[in-house]
Amino acid sequence: MGRQADANAVVPLPVRDGVAPSYLWLDDSPLEGALAFLTSHFADVGEAVWRDRMARGEVVDASGDMLGADSVLRRGMRIWYYRELEAETPIPFEEQILFRDDHLLVVDKPHFLPMTPGGRFLHETLLVRLKNKTGLAQLTPIHRLDRETAGVVVFSHQEATRGAYQSLFQKRSVRKVYEALAAPLPQLTFPLVHRSRMVEGNPFFRMQEVDGEPNSESVIDVIEPQGDAMLYRLQPHTGRKHQLRVHMAALGAPIMNDAFYPEALPCKGDDFANPLKLLARSIGFDDPLTGLARRFESRRTL
Repeated sequence: MGRQADANAVVPLPVRDGVAPSYLWLDDSPLEGALAFLTSHFADVGEAVWRDRMARGEVVDASGDMLGADSVLRRGMRIWYYRELEAETPIPFEEQILFRDDHLLVVDKPHFLPMTPGGRFLHETLLVRLKNKTGLAQLTPIHRLDRETAGVVVFSHQEATRGAYQSLFQKRSVRKVYEALAAPLPQLTFPLVHRSRMVEGNPFFRMQEVDGEPNSESVIDVIEPQGDAMLYRLQPHTGRKHQLRVHMAALGAPIMNDAFYPEALPCKGDDFANPLKLLARSIGFDDPLTGLARRFESRRTL
């Protein structure tokens, strides 16, 4: 599959409807025309679709020169094009902008909305929606939330200062607080620290805990009962994939409506009425440019 250009790349095609063009490196030239190669490489995109894209001038090389059906491909070449989806399921929830200055855009993400284009999502992603809403072509997420998770997420839209903010997350200088609904754990004493070694599991999209030196740590506390469930405060000190979901399941209280943990449920369509009960409640850090304390809080509830 092709890769989408990042915000720093010099590309020969403009952002279109909030979507940056994708590209494909030709490490080993197939020694055939562009149309034959593209239809064989992208088996789910038909020849007529590629001919139409070429006719519109939307398949080009790194210099911006249009490629036609018989254009000769060569080793080391990069092909640029727009990724398109014939049908995309609308996500019926809206993001909210919490803060914007000359460097950052802070957003309250809804459940079910992916961060960036991939798989069956393109326009129905937070990044594309925000580019269309704000006109910020250089918008880039500094960190990620799972598609199933709602809450606060921070974007950069200024290339010159992006690295300073990214370093905060790399150095774990960011204070993240999550909330989750799960079953009560009356046998445990809170707050508690859960540490474990997490590795990729089976199937590939899940993580699992194994024996060995811990590489993940979360502080877990109770906030208040909510019906038969308990509202928990979760503070991850590391940033492993699905870390909070794995840790809560390991304690015997998987987060409500989690389709991955403790067991992966059969694949089905999104149940918009029953989102994962996990919310990125707040993010705080000392601004690397001004030294001022920053804290952003979600307006959503579980």
